[in-house]
Amino acid sequence: MNLQLTGKPVLVMASSSGLGKATATEFAKEGAKVFLFSHNREKLEKAKKDIHEQTGIDIQYIEGSMLYNDDICHAVDTVVRECGSIYALVNNSGGPPAGTFEKFEDDKWQFAFENNLLSYIRAIRYVLPYMKKNGEGKIVNFASSSVKQVLNNLILSNTFRMGVMGLSKSLSQELGEYNILVNVVAPGKIATDRVHLLDDIRAKNAGTTRQVIEAKTESTIPLGRYGTPEEFARIVVYLCSPTNTYITGQTILVDGGLTKTF
Repeated sequence: MNLQLTGKPVLVMASSSGLGKATATEFAKEGAKVFLFSHNREKLEKAKKDIHEQTGIDIQYIEGSMLYNDDICHAVDTVVRECGSIYALVNNSGGPPAGTFEKFEDDKWQFAFENNLLSYIRAIRYVLPYMKKNGEGKIVNFASSSVKQVLNNLILSNTFRMGVMGLSKSLSQELGEYNILVNVVAPGKIATDRVHLLDDIRAKNAGTTRQVIEAKTESTIPLGRYGTPEEFARIVVYLCSPTNTYITGQTILVDGGLTKTF
């Protein structure tokens, strides 16, 4: 399928590794004008090189932090300066620390709010004037399967990912008249460094190995395996493409059937 993304300006937040990098790679394969955003220049350089080797496409990156309003504003301004506008925004951020309620003081709650919810709000605020002017736009916000079924030992993620879903649903209602489509894509067990880290924590708490934890988890997934970042990314790219003309306000789980709620 031709997703009609050739030359479309796309900003992918927190994209120097993991799901963000995989998503940027899939956009590049479709010929989009891709901009990476991350605080780690070394990882950005590597991501840029890796994506070029895989796709033959030269991409650009912007260095900055999801925690700083000015950095997010600068990222959007850079895309607009280079391309004249922005077509799609993909919001992503690193997951908050694992733990239960009594483990966290205010500073950790504030960090998770700013990193995993307020950063999305800020990025959307800055792209909206350009999308409205264009009469179209796509926004996809990353969340977690915890928006459908809470995950043990991840209270910060459980709390603020739900905020992302509420934000996205509300925006889909407010922005439909401008032909701006807003969706959430929520990963389940996708084989990323973040998931491996959480499995390591579970293994340590259980006095076993990550391999044992992974095998036990895979036995609960109908497809019998962890997903790949590429499988997740392809859904995101479709939702952000001009071929998606009528899907908005939805939360789509990419989890191999793991989540059992409706």
